[in-house]
Amino acid sequence: MKNPKNDSHCKPAGRARAAIQLSCALLLGIGLNLPAFAQAQEKIFRLGIIGLDTTHVIAFTSHINNLKNNTGCKVVAAFPGGSPDFKASADRIGKFTADLRDKHGVEMVASIEELCQKVDGVLLESVDGRPHLAQARPVIAAGKPLFVDKPVAASLEDVVEIFRLAKEKNVPIWSSSALRYGKGVAGAQTDEALGKVVGCDVFGSSSWAEHHPDLYLYGIHPVEGLFTVMGPGCEQVRRIKAGGTDLVIGVWKDGRIGTFRDLRTGKPAAPVVIFGTKGSSTGQSSGSTGLIEGVVRFFKTGTPPVSAEETIEIYAFMSAADASKAKDGAAVSISDLIAQAKRKR
Repeated sequence: MKNPKNDSHCKPAGRARAAIQLSCALLLGIGLNLPAFAQAQEKIFRLGIIGLDTTHVIAFTSHINNLKNNTGCKVVAAFPGGSPDFKASADRIGKFTADLRDKHGVEMVASIEELCQKVDGVLLESVDGRPHLAQARPVIAAGKPLFVDKPVAASLEDVVEIFRLAKEKNVPIWSSSALRYGKGVAGAQTDEALGKVVGCDVFGSSSWAEHHPDLYLYGIHPVEGLFTVMGPGCEQVRRIKAGGTDLVIGVWKDGRIGTFRDLRTGKPAAPVVIFGTKGSSTGQSSGSTGLIEGVVRFFKTGTPPVSAEETIEIYAFMSAADASKAKDGAAVSISDLIAQAKRKR
């Protein structure tokens, strides 16, 4: 048998000798202590989905599992969930479950506990916020990093409890609307052309609010944009309803004012109007790609890009809008509302 070490192809002279000897060694497996190629490849971060009743599950899976996007993650399993008494859930869960299973090869499982055994992280996507706390509990108990799609829950009390449980178990968790990553919205606080942000007006709709506080389901998008621009620190909220006007006014601790104007109909695409010391600008939604990329970074780093405190304040702002409406427009303290929510738990 020919000895590969004596092969003439491995004995050139000159400066190329070392490089070609290394190539021969790689090909022939001689004298190198290198890991197998499969071990050298980056480990794929396996993701599971809870709740297959929203278009988001298709958008997220299509992007994350597309090899061209090189996300390093893959959606591999899902628990369909669903809310029979919520039309927006019941009417769509069958289609999205079939799409993920048949078109994307995602495995369907019978329980959240089974899901957690198969994945490294979880996307909680149920369109109905009411079951979110119950659905988040086993994920947090299993120590899996968790992204909670909007709304975080259907009450401020549940929002507070989800983040409390995650902190108690030291589990990374966050939530966000895609508008946080919108054109002109992301980066507004550091935009030199704007200067210091002194105010912001956002527009949206509370027309689709079944089983939830008015702004939780679709008002969350502009409100997320409002807090992305203004930052946390809102102290009180008033809501004025008169004729065709529905205006939520937030006062920040430094005296700045941010507003949400309710357009009431449908799910309107509306601008984020930003006012700065040097000028003004308009931001807008840029689709879901920025959010999905943020979700991927979160799972790969374990670092939430939005703090629990800011997200809780966002939901307190929306809850305060309902509380003010019930008090004929009286101001409602954000800190008092959050304290009340904590006491109820």
